[in-house]
Order: sequence, then C-alpha cells, then structure tokens
Amino acid sequence: MAASRPCKVLIIGSGPAGYTAAIYAARANLQPILVQGLEVGGQLSTTTDVENYPGFAEVIQGPWLMEQMAAQSANCGAELVFDAIVEVDLARRPFRCRADSGDLFLAESLILATGAQARWLGLPSERAFAGHGVSACATCDGFFFRGKPVAVVGGGNTAVEEALYLSQMTSSVVLIHRRDQLRAEKVLQDRLFRNPKITVVWNSVVEEIVGQDEPRAVTGVRLRDVGSGALKEIGVEGVFIAIGHDPASQLVKGQLELDWDGYVITAPDSTATGVPGVFAAGDLQDKIYRQAVTAAGSGCMAALEAEKFLAGLPAEAPAPAAYGVGA
Repeated sequence: MAASRPCKVLIIGSGPAGYTAAIYAARANLQPILVQGLEVGGQLSTTTDVENYPGFAEVIQGPWLMEQMAAQSANCGAELVFDAIVEVDLARRPFRCRADSGDLFLAESLILATGAQARWLGLPSERAFAGHGVSACATCDGFFFRGKPVAVVGGGNTAVEEALYLSQMTSSVVLIHRRDQLRAEKVLQDRLFRNPKITVVWNSVVEEIVGQDEPRAVTGVRLRDVGSGALKEIGVEGVFIAIGHDPASQLVKGQLELDWDGYVITAPDSTATGVPGVFAAGDLQDKIYRQAVTAAGSGCMAALEAEKFLAGLPAEAPAPAAYGVGA
C-alpha cells in the first residue's frame, strides 16, 4: 500500500555523492531518507579496479566501495530505500517526491545526487570488454595502461584532454574521430597535434572492439572509413570512449535551472540550486571533474548546506536570475 513519508532531508540517488550526503545528514540528526534509484551505487557499481580513492593502499573494487558507503550511511542512521523517484514537485515546501512504488515523500529539504552516465557507442563488443580494456574515464583507469598502446574515441574537448592525459603514461595514443576536423578548442588541438605520441585517424568509426576471452582483454579496434566503407584494424590494449556524458536531470527539467548540456546549475562554491532547500551534488552538477572523491566532497557540502537551511539560516545562494538559464 502506498504511504506518505514526511522527512527533513530526502536524498535522491546513491553513489559517492548520495551516500556521503546521507552520512553527514544522519550525523547531524536529520534522519535522512535516501532513495537509491534503479542503479544502486551509480557508475562505481559497474567499475572494477579502483586505485585512486583515498584511504586504500591496495586496489579495491567499485561495487565493494559502494557497499561500504551504503553500510556506513545506514550505520550512521540514514534510512536506505530500494525504490526510484519518478516525479518531483519543487513548487512549494515540503517538496513532493513520488516513488515508483507509489509512496509519496514530503521533504523539507532535498539533495539531488542522481549522477550522470557516460555515452557509449552501443556495440556488443564494447559491453563485453567494459572494465577489461574499455573505459570511459582516463583519469580513473589510465594508470592500468602504462607503457601500452591505447585508443581514444571522440573529437571534442573531453576526447582531446583524455588523449593528452593518456600520452603521459602510455606508449602511444590513437585518437579516432568520425569527422575530418576536431570540435575541441583550438588551444587543445594545438597541444594534441604537437604531441609526438598521439596520432589521429580521421573519418572513421569503431566497428568492433577486438579482444580475447582468457584472460579477457582488448587487443585492438576494427575501424570503418565513413566515406569508402573500408575496414582496417589497429592494435591497442585499451579503448577510452570520450563522446560525452548525460546528466540524469530529466526529473527536475523545467523546475531547476540547467545548463546547455543538462547539468543542474548551482551557486558558486555551493551545491544550492535556484530553489531554496534544494541542493545538487556529484556528477549531476559537475561536468568538469566527475570523480568519486569530488562527488563525495559535494555530497558532504550538500548535507552541511541542508543542515544550515533547516536551521533557519539565510540562504547563501544568489537569486536564480544571477546565474542564468540554460537548456
């Protein structure tokens, strides 16, 4: 039977941002409820080796890290709900948030931590080798390809930045782009073309990621020329997909200010949105860093700001008109 659930703090979305917000809100005795969503643990739940999260000398597994964060937030007093919020009404407080189960959460403050998803090529071979040579984050996984040849797919700022970053540790980088010119900023292109370890394959798309099963590993990419249709194979041991991310902001579209890429706009040095009492943390509002540790940090910020809001302190966020409206 559907229920009505009043709460001081409702957190939508799990992952480092959501769980950290829950930990801090629970320690502030705010009895937070965290609705975990369909993908419990966020992007880290599908990440294998994690080597750059502070506090662990050895490589850890992404799903295990998320399990530990969930357990810690529960131990601190947060209530974790296995459900998904499908509708929110931010027009007035308490904010009305309807779950897929039919339950209605009435929240005095709201922390959005729904994250973002990397865009993928949609190839079966891409899914088959995800975490075994295929990645969407050079900063996260580049370390594992030291001294090895890799490929980067894309032509925007993210792709060029990832290629430049990977060139510092890999033996060579092939940038694969479907057009005959890059979309990246000119200064980044200049750096790319000056780098002797990076080559660009123009007018080409990835037809298949090639690899072996035992042990599962990438051995190359099969490319198709978009003009002639000719196929060729390039030997690489890692493939980094860098064609963008999609923030999970559909839930609040039309109610919160979003930038042109769909990320929730927050006030400078804050997680506060244009609606008092609503805060956004993690990859939902961070289009630059997109790291687990920065997501956790913004989750902490959101909980602290929610605590101040509930205590009746003046809102520090500027008026919505101060930072514009995007898409």
